[in-house]
Amino acid sequence: MKINGATAICKCLIEQDATTVFGYPGGQIIDLFDALYSEPKITQILTSHEQGAAHAAEGYAKATGKVGVVIATSGPGATNLVTGIADAHLDSIPLVAITGNVPVSLLGRDSFQEVDIAGITMPITKHNFIVKNPAELCDAIRRAFYIARSDRPGPVLVDVPKDVQQAIVDYEAKPVAAPHKPPVQDDITDAVKLINESERPLIYAGGGCIAANASEKLIEFAKRIKAPVATSMMGLTAIPTDSEYSAGMIGMHGHASVAKLADAADLIIAIGARFADRVAGNRSEFCKNAKILHIDIDAAEIDKNVRSDAHIRGDVVQVLDKLLAVTAQKTNGAMIALNVKLKAESVLPPCGGRLSPRTVIKCVSDTNVDAVIATDVGQHQMWVAQGYAFKTPRCFLTSGGLGTMGFGMGAAIGGALGTGKRAILFTGDGSFHMNLNELATATRLGIDLTVFVFDNRTLGMVRQWQTLFYGGRYSSTDLDGNKTDFVKAAEAFGARGLTLDDDADAKATIEKALGMHGVTVVDCKIDKDEFVLPMIPPGKTMKDIITKMPLTDNNKECGK
Repeated sequence: MKINGATAICKCLIEQDATTVFGYPGGQIIDLFDALYSEPKITQILTSHEQGAAHAAEGYAKATGKVGVVIATSGPGATNLVTGIADAHLDSIPLVAITGNVPVSLLGRDSFQEVDIAGITMPITKHNFIVKNPAELCDAIRRAFYIARSDRPGPVLVDVPKDVQQAIVDYEAKPVAAPHKPPVQDDITDAVKLINESERPLIYAGGGCIAANASEKLIEFAKRIKAPVATSMMGLTAIPTDSEYSAGMIGMHGHASVAKLADAADLIIAIGARFADRVAGNRSEFCKNAKILHIDIDAAEIDKNVRSDAHIRGDVVQVLDKLLAVTAQKTNGAMIALNVKLKAESVLPPCGGRLSPRTVIKCVSDTNVDAVIATDVGQHQMWVAQGYAFKTPRCFLTSGGLGTMGFGMGAAIGGALGTGKRAILFTGDGSFHMNLNELATATRLGIDLTVFVFDNRTLGMVRQWQTLFYGGRYSSTDLDGNKTDFVKAAEAFGARGLTLDDDADAKATIEKALGMHGVTVVDCKIDKDEFVLPMIPPGKTMKDIITKMPLTDNNKECGK
């Protein structure tokens, strides 16, 4: 079949089951958008900004497990994708970014809206392509999807000059290549010995468990060896929060009960986790009384941050299958009992003020609404990670490794479109100012989206660090001068707005908001000196955990 390159891209997208794409048009990608106009099998979602499109594609991928697709034009359109691509890279999200560029003959001449987007994104993609030969276009698109899905997932960029989109190419449909998963070739004898000899094992599950769809196997393995499961923030939803095997979140803002549990363990089994600095602050002291078994699909992660006593490289599901076949069924449930006891004793620190963010989160969680839960980045993100009762995998959409303020609105839109469910976004007023333009997208699409803005008139997480480590010097974190009326802003975009400023009204207001169709923004007025506790200071250990903030003139409510 002889068709132009743009139409061939559409055909390849359909081959790869990429029937929803996010993006923004422009001069050098107009041919692809023209082809999409005539392709009924592909739904194109126009966002308000290319960064919002990238985060929407991420949210779609996180919620569905499919490859997210984002399309942008050259120059500023392409560079506006960079933050989303970097975010996908650090969180191992399968993403294909397709950018237009100037015709091949104009490359390298500083042409209008020309940038070397392949060069710019080289450090933050698994691979990228500049397609200068039209005959290579279809294979480049197919390879991009294959690479994005295979091994440890991640983003791939395909840069397509305008004349390549217009050129006539030979298209022939091809079956989708199954993603590569490396065989488990490591000798697992040492790992099995560590597990069988352990009396107090603890599983540390990361985002790799979600990427591998390994939740069922993870729970089966935990029950086999009687080990509680502590998760990184990226690993949340791998195990239901209400399970007796769920220990909670580990790390800087993890649960105090997990810190005590880790201190009691004689074996840490890290599965699909990378011992990032927010978990292993002081790497030389991290769980030094326990042995370490590391399971990961990426060989580069083994022994990178924390030395292991044994390791297995491979797909999490395949590795757990092998371990389940040979590890002994343990009967010593001491760690499970200790987990239940510690969770009962280690209640999250209370918040002060008329309206507590923990109250809002609990009230939303208690409704048991079937929804995808998205966050931006900051204090609200940690409160949600600590306190929301997640029940199913892939329902939590957040920016982990990059910590991207402005991630949430796009991710919520992508998650809602990918699952057909309501989306709930928890955000802060700082983050929301970065992405509220995407309210225009959400209202135009008519999706059910409820936004809870934790409005404390400050950049709360930075302020918390300034309180703890910078002598209360609140440099560029005070937002009291902002006059944004979030209710009126919501109405200006065609959404509804509500105000919540008292715990006593939380249940009724939240039920009203979640009962509405379309987009609703709830302005939650919280105190600016609410802090996220517990907290392990950067570079410290679990023994240095902070459970009360120092009292100052600015945070009279702390330590209650």
